Amino acid sequence: MPRQLLVVHHSRTGSTARLADAAIEGARDPEAGDVLVRALSPLDAAPDDVLAADALLLATPENFGYMSGAMKHFFDSVYYPCLEHTQGKPWALIVKAGNDGRGALGAIERIVTGLRWRLVAEPIVVVGEVEADHLARCRELGLTLAAGVDAGLF
Repeated sequence: MPRQLLVVHHSRTGSTARLADAAIEGARDPEAGDVLVRALSPLDAAPDDVLAADALLLATPENFGYMSGAMKHFFDSVYYPCLEHTQGKPWALIVKAGNDGRGALGAIERIVTGLRWRLVAEPIVVVGEVEADHLARCRELGLTLAAGVDAGLF
């Protein structure tokens, strides 16, 4: 059975979806290896999805200086069921920011610190309009995560 990368993403306007889609495209690149890439809305992702994943990629817009309400719902849903079972779980993050992204980034980092997950790539924070270089960075992040999962590095 192939190893699994879970991508949990939310987008209201479509900008975060474009970034997440680029990461998913990279993760599904044949060069990444034999990794099952599952993409779910934070409203649909459940503790069992997190438990089954070998790594996670989260993507959220910055809403009012915080993560999206849907992403907060995801953490509320999975935190306690996963707390003792996912320590060391590799993860990465994409934030589509309207301001500077620090609020969303900080809030997610605090929650994930409590879960004791392991950040394996520098978070990508996109401020302003999504441009080709942002999409390329997200694609590379997806490819890198999937290749790391496939190789057993994470």
